[in-house]
Amino acid sequence: MASQRDVRNRISSVKNIQKITRAMEMVAGARLRRAEQRITALRPYAEAVRRMTRQAARAAGGAEAARVPLLREHEATRAVGLLLVTGDRGLAGGFNSQVIRAGVRLHGELAEQGLGTAWYATGRRGVSSLAFRGYELAGAHTGFADRPVLADARAVAAEVIEAYLAERVDRVELIFNSYVSPLTQTVTRETLLPLAQATVGVPARPEVSAEDEAAAGGQRALVEYEPEAEQILAQLLPSYIEVSIHRALVESAAGFFGAQMTAMRSASDNAGEIITDLTLQMNRARQAEITQEIMEVVAGAEGLS
Repeated sequence: MASQRDVRNRISSVKNIQKITRAMEMVAGARLRRAEQRITALRPYAEAVRRMTRQAARAAGGAEAARVPLLREHEATRAVGLLLVTGDRGLAGGFNSQVIRAGVRLHGELAEQGLGTAWYATGRRGVSSLAFRGYELAGAHTGFADRPVLADARAVAAEVIEAYLAERVDRVELIFNSYVSPLTQTVTRETLLPLAQATVGVPARPEVSAEDEAAAGGQRALVEYEPEAEQILAQLLPSYIEVSIHRALVESAAGFFGAQMTAMRSASDNAGEIITDLTLQMNRARQAEITQEIMEVVAGAEGLS
């Protein structure tokens, strides 16, 4: 059995760790509230850009849309770009690992179909983990996972757009943790490019189709472009990609703080349980030492009598 001093030292160490985890929980909670505010402000904007882009592309017609490179699908799919959004730090449970596992699993599925993979990652955890697994990164971006801004998303978007236009990749998939609650972060997969196949991972208001408008007795508004539709779409489509990536970065940041707050709270609770067990162990050790001393005194007194 360990001595009282050893157990007391262990209790002191666990208490120090508990202070750290509680402080990290409080910091993550404060940052989470700010991240939730950014999500609330960004989601309607991202949804509006998505809806406007698709309506503009539909209204432009096939001939004008075909002249816009981002709207053209490649003749064959040979390589797929995988953009993984992770955090710069750990201590957040399985937050980063579940995104990496989803990317590796998709890579395996693509390999079975005979398709190549180009890896893109944001966040130090994703970059280091993919490099450790032996994957060559076509693009790596770090240092802004906690508080991403549109300029960060613009840099990532420029890289994947350039790869798509140069036909180094024929499709781009985005994998990230969408924020549901502090306890729940859902791994979400979206298709960014080509835009004809684009999907959105978070719920959005349904768009009203021309058939629905006609059935409701309404008339579809005519869209007149000034300047030409091709020039407008050439500016609007990159913005759509940038906003989609920015929303994924913001969702991931909020999810990270929620996961970290939950993980640190669990660590603090576990530390409390360990302290309770060690306190009982120390009391038993102290009782054993007192009992041993009493027995030695009694034995000594019997020896003198």
